Amino acid sequence: MKKIYLPIYLFIALMSGISAKVISYDLYVAEQKISPTGKAVKALTVNGGIPAPTLRFREGDIARITVHNNLKTEETSTHWHGLLLPNQYDGVPYLTTKPIKPGMSHTFEFKLRHSGTYWYHSHTGLQEQRGVYGSIVVTPMGGEKVKTNRDHVVVLSDWTNENPWSVMKNLMRGSEVYAIKKGNAQSIYGAKKAGKLKEYFAREKSRMAPMDVSDVYYDQFWVNGKQTYEPEAKNGETVRLRFINAGASTYFYLSSSIGDLKIVSADGVDVVPVNVPKILIGMAETYDVVVKVPASGKYEIRATAQDGSGHASVFLGSGKLQPASDPPKPNLYTMDEMLEGAMASMGDMSAKEAKASLHKSRPPAPYAILKSPKSTELPKNLPVREVELRLTGDMTRYIWSFNGKTLNEDSKIVVKKGERVRFKLINDTMMHHPLHLHGHFFRLLNGQGAYSPLKHTVDVPPMGRRTIEFEANEEKDWFFHCHLLYHMDAGMARVVSYAEQGEDHEPTYDPKLKNMKMWMVDGSIQSHMTMGMAMLMKGREDYYAMWEYGWYDHEEYEVDFGWKHYFSPNWSSLAGYRLTNEHGAENRFFAGVQYRLPYLIYSTLAVDSEANFRLNLEKEFQLTSRLGLGAEAQYDTNPDLEENFEWGVSANYFLNGAFSLTGGYDSAHGWGGGLQFRF
Repeated sequence: MKKIYLPIYLFIALMSGISAKVISYDLYVAEQKISPTGKAVKALTVNGGIPAPTLRFREGDIARITVHNNLKTEETSTHWHGLLLPNQYDGVPYLTTKPIKPGMSHTFEFKLRHSGTYWYHSHTGLQEQRGVYGSIVVTPMGGEKVKTNRDHVVVLSDWTNENPWSVMKNLMRGSEVYAIKKGNAQSIYGAKKAGKLKEYFAREKSRMAPMDVSDVYYDQFWVNGKQTYEPEAKNGETVRLRFINAGASTYFYLSSSIGDLKIVSADGVDVVPVNVPKILIGMAETYDVVVKVPASGKYEIRATAQDGSGHASVFLGSGKLQPASDPPKPNLYTMDEMLEGAMASMGDMSAKEAKASLHKSRPPAPYAILKSPKSTELPKNLPVREVELRLTGDMTRYIWSFNGKTLNEDSKIVVKKGERVRFKLINDTMMHHPLHLHGHFFRLLNGQGAYSPLKHTVDVPPMGRRTIEFEANEEKDWFFHCHLLYHMDAGMARVVSYAEQGEDHEPTYDPKLKNMKMWMVDGSIQSHMTMGMAMLMKGREDYYAMWEYGWYDHEEYEVDFGWKHYFSPNWSSLAGYRLTNEHGAENRFFAGVQYRLPYLIYSTLAVDSEANFRLNLEKEFQLTSRLGLGAEAQYDTNPDLEENFEWGVSANYFLNGAFSLTGGYDSAHGWGGGLQFRF
């Protein structure tokens, strides 16, 4: 009988197919009320809990995961963050995977090509903030290289009782409500108390808005859905903790009362083990950390919000508690800390200085000392494509972008298969941004040469820079975005689009990301007048009705129906129609520009259809975190007006997100006081 010989590669392929194990999970997304702070609020749960269940696999397994959407009216989706898988299973609705309609299910099936700590979350709207996120652990075929007695997943997250769409509205209107609630609001009194009055006015002179290190106030911070977590870990044991930052908009500092934390893996990929006193972990990053629990006592590993507004804790061992400490709160009146982080990211520090910076009380991300245990060099013969991406945005308007353009204005970065793609990331803003690339690992060029670590998410600090590179070895479209959830939804995203799809190919992405719409009303009712604005914000456009109605001495009103286009933090254009009964004035069209002057003085220059000009100047003085003074002056060239020059001053005391007390003098309407409202 004739013998049949199989080529060795075919034999291995057949054997691997036979030995591959199918691991199945069912995930049910539903809405239910929870009361983490004693107040019942609506949340989204997966299989009845937050976070969602941990999905465990072994490298080489086949994952078969069915996601069931039990929501009544909302679509949902699931992205498998950090896993390399076929494009159609990446889970970005409309771009790679169909959204899961209410009452429907979708099955994802893919092979686990690599090991590590990863996670999954909804990519629909703001559902991630409401609770749709969970962890993934893929064990290496040969087991973990660093052996431990215990292995635990630690999912960090942030929780707000407020509806996330209400959060977005507050951010888009430029409200200081969250800074006030966190105790981070800047003021003239606060600057004087900190000895930074000169720096305060220098910032205003440069037309820079007040600094903050985070956008949102959170009611609680969680580890595995609670404020504290006590996994099984006996004294004397060595424990692997798989930290996952599933926060929507919170960076965390990890610190331990045990001492240094040993990093053995970053973003699911092994690194040369290295000890650090603290770790700054950005949203969507993961770090595997190994610690040895001392022989006696209970020890804390604390995850402190970067802005110092709260923390969550992991406790290991038993006995007398040895608490960890919070890092000092950020000094928002000086840029020193931010500039140090920027210098470290740009390589302006020596390797020794960069390592030393990790021992500061508020250190940067530990990238300077991350090193791959094996070469990650890309093939030398690959053609190089360099892409410069400047991170741009404005806290006041709350538009976030790359190179000054939102996803809706410039949706794609075209790459060709077989290229070495190098992104030069330059942060022109005063906030950290964690940038995530779907479908690829990239080399973080951190000075380690051939041993540059592989990651899927990178923190770019304020005014800092990072360079990453990857081989374009996939197909179709992959999302690249800021993983601060509200920044992504406000425009800081692109699609890495493979050129092989054709010159005319345009990515299709979630309509919810196209010029988000938001209604809001801000105004006041006072004893002598009412004034305010009702507005629809849509991307860079505002459609508004602005009114002023006074009843001092005689009734007088002015109502503008207008449109405004936002170009940049300093420039906007406007046009509209004005209704008025002011003596000497008539109903008319107008058009003009708004410009932000030094010291944050807002000016508007407009011309009406009768060729009359109007100049308006406004300035706010924030005396304390809650008390502010306002001044306004207006000059109109209309010769028929009784008064060409009008002015006013006011004092406003912030009560809460919806109301403030207000009072003051207006030259047209006299003295008065009342209530400001924001809806």
